[in-house]
Amino acid sequence: QLQLVESGGGLVQPGGSLRLSCAASGFTLDYYAIAWFRQAPGKEREGLLCISSNFANTYYADSVKGRFTISKNNVKNTVYLQMNSLKPEDTAVYYCAAKGRRCSDYQSTYDYWGQGTQVTVSS
Repeated sequence: QLQLVESGGGLVQPGGSLRLSCAASGFTLDYYAIAWFRQAPGKEREGLLCISSNFANTYYADSVKGRFTISKNNVKNTVYLQMNSLKPEDTAVYYCAAKGRRCSDYQSTYDYWGQGTQVTVSS
C-alpha cells in the first residue's frame, strides 16, 4: 500500500523553528517528486516547495523563500521540510504529496497525499 505520513507539527512561538517529516512507504522516492502544501483556515491549499527525484528543488511560494528548505533522505525514504523564522501566518495544516519524478505546481498532478500535520505559530 502506497502511503505518505507527515509528522513533526505542533505549536511553536513566532520566530521559532520546526522540522516536518514526510515518510513514504510502498514506493521509493528514487522515482518520485515530493511537494509540501499547506492549507490555512478559510484559505485554499497552496504549494510551498518541491524536491524532484533527482534532488532538484523548486519553490512555489515567495512567502517561504529564505525561511523554508526541503531535503530528502532516500535511504530513509523520507522528505523533510525545515521551517525557520516562523510567523503566525504560517499556521496551517501541512501536507506532503508525491508524483512521478518531476515537480509540478498543479496539485491535481500529485497522485498520493498524506493526512496532514497541524502547525500553529502563536505566542
